Amino acid sequence: MPPRRSALTARSRRRFLQTSAAIAAGLASHGCGWTLAEVRPASAKGDKDKLSIYTWESYIDPALIDTFHTHTAVDVTYDIYDSNETMLATLRSGKGTNYSVIYPTDYAIADMIERKEVITLDKSRINGLENLMPQFQDSPFDPNNAHSVPVSWGTTGLIYNANEIKTEITDWSDLWALKSQLTRRMTLLADVREVMGATLKSLGYSYNSTNPAEIQQAYTKLTELKPAIATFTTDAWQNQLIAGDYLLCMAYSMDAVTAIQENPDLNLRYVIPKSGTSLWSDAMVIPVTAPNPDVAYEWINYMLQPAIAVDITKRLFFATPNQAAYDQLPNPVRNNQNLFPPEATLKPCERIITLPPQVSEIYDRYWTRLTSK
Repeated sequence: MPPRRSALTARSRRRFLQTSAAIAAGLASHGCGWTLAEVRPASAKGDKDKLSIYTWESYIDPALIDTFHTHTAVDVTYDIYDSNETMLATLRSGKGTNYSVIYPTDYAIADMIERKEVITLDKSRINGLENLMPQFQDSPFDPNNAHSVPVSWGTTGLIYNANEIKTEITDWSDLWALKSQLTRRMTLLADVREVMGATLKSLGYSYNSTNPAEIQQAYTKLTELKPAIATFTTDAWQNQLIAGDYLLCMAYSMDAVTAIQENPDLNLRYVIPKSGTSLWSDAMVIPVTAPNPDVAYEWINYMLQPAIAVDITKRLFFATPNQAAYDQLPNPVRNNQNLFPPEATLKPCERIITLPPQVSEIYDRYWTRLTSK
């Protein structure tokens, strides 16, 4: 374990492809039997030996790419984006025609399906879908997973230093109750739907409210908290929380669990707010403009291997949707309720859904006001 005040390994929910060279050993030890010939047409050559991926910032790790290359002889390149909105804007401007695999979040997938921007998957070319947990075999934003293959899921919550904050944090409302203690020492995500959704939940409303009056009320409540917020960031809070500069951060579950595991002396705690939070999932899709869908299917099959999913979950602390992988996890990981919360904890939680354009504009308008002040 790194010592106190050491830099936290750069990981995040937006980094679920990052892992180590041990994946190669994991494939061998699990005897997955996955080979190039199982998924690639015999005629594939030339450009068919190249795969371009569009994914979240710092998701890609060379070791994972090298292992894939070893098994397939496919050269992988990638570009990164910092939000679903950036990714969608890139695709819709015509600049994303070289990507064959993309990793959107659930609500973005729904939007892409509606706009016919992703292909309907040929399930006969995918191995391992039967390993997915039942709740991930028929996603609410993509019935029967016709267009997407889930790869990870988790929650959004609060991580705080219990050595410094003696009051137990239990809900979003504690941000306002402890505002004076947390002033300039707390962060919120750089995500309009997450921050507005959490505030809506604190008011007793839905994370996905479409009521303009409720949305305005959430914005007003956030303006009261704004002077206490150090910054809005998705990834850059970790080192400063460890160093003691921050006391509390809004975070994705895997980021929080990673920080807790790597810094046990700090007494860091992750809280899923009792009033409810967001349940998110990321999945792989093949865009209709994909230049190499054949190799895209290879990558999907690769990521569906239980050995790969086990390694990713153990090292990056994602809640895997792969039942076969979950069953192979060591007990401390499988029983970690921050990763795999009990049903009672998940009951008040919601998935973020796509909102009508006129409602999204309201959210965006308030978000711009909030973050530009």
